[in-house]
Amino acid sequence: MTEPHDAVREVLARHPIFDGHNDWAWEVKAQRDYSVEGLDQSLGDTFDTDVPRLAAGGVGGQFWSVYVEDRRAGAEHVRETLEQIDFVHRLAGRYPQHFTLARSAADFEAARERGTVASFLGAEGSHQLDGSLAVLREYARLGVRYLTLTHWLTTEFADSATDDPQHGGLSDRGRALVRELNRLGMLVDLSHVATTTMHDALDAASAPVIFSHSSCRAVTDHVRNVPDDVLERLPGNGGVIMITFVPEFVSAAYKAWTESGAQGDAPRVTVAEVADHVEHARAVAGIDHIGLGGDFDGSPQFPQGLEDVGDYPKLLAELARRGWSGDELGALSSGNILRVLRATDAAFEASRG
Repeated sequence: MTEPHDAVREVLARHPIFDGHNDWAWEVKAQRDYSVEGLDQSLGDTFDTDVPRLAAGGVGGQFWSVYVEDRRAGAEHVRETLEQIDFVHRLAGRYPQHFTLARSAADFEAARERGTVASFLGAEGSHQLDGSLAVLREYARLGVRYLTLTHWLTTEFADSATDDPQHGGLSDRGRALVRELNRLGMLVDLSHVATTTMHDALDAASAPVIFSHSSCRAVTDHVRNVPDDVLERLPGNGGVIMITFVPEFVSAAYKAWTESGAQGDAPRVTVAEVADHVEHARAVAGIDHIGLGGDFDGSPQFPQGLEDVGDYPKLLAELARRGWSGDELGALSSGNILRVLRATDAAFEASRG
């Protein structure tokens, strides 16, 4: 019988991990003022992400989050977003043997042939537009492939899951934003948004949506997670939920610990608990509508056994032990998000012409 770790190696050779969300750009800003020097070395004491661990984790594609805090600071958000985009461009330029800027599923495949990480961009919140669809179009020209409709705060476009609602979901401008994202071939990302926004966006969308880093509310009752009545709509839309590893979203015990003031030792969160979210999403949405969005370098803690980007094989091994086939693991690791890209690549390339 093939052991789980052997099956995982075979899967990752054919279907490398394509992760939906990583905050390395923000952490490099915070800790190194965006310097790209030395980022090809082992950086385990500083970051969750580095080149050796990306290789160990079988990562072949990454949506790097080009994130800025939603401080309601207007045009400053745009400048800071451009700095984040510039960092990813400079990272790929400095280390072409490790990273390749990518905009399409074909770019992912080409990077895989070269043995580099296909580096995609995702902007985490409509506050990064400063209210302007022209700014959105410029981000598309720079290669940004998704926009999260909100971050922690509600915007003029949409209600956030973690702020007071203003629109009952999407505003009229928010519906126009979804239409423009679809026209541009940019993915609508529904992580961070209120449940009402999720439903409104699915009503308005003419292309598959994603949740770049969310888990399942039926497993852990957190507002950042996705309820079953939304998961049930993903097959009709064609979208994908990319399960995140953030302990507060994964574990009810960890959520209760943080809500009570995080006193004493944190509850242990396990790889098996993350696998429970993956399996629930599969049971409700189907095997074709799940992926992974770890949120590495975006959380102070992670589950034991999933502490950094080198640990994805441990999750796949857990699922293999539960009976997942190689094809099913391949759909989770990258097949499903690549299908979503292929469905939107032509529109994205046409909008940049």
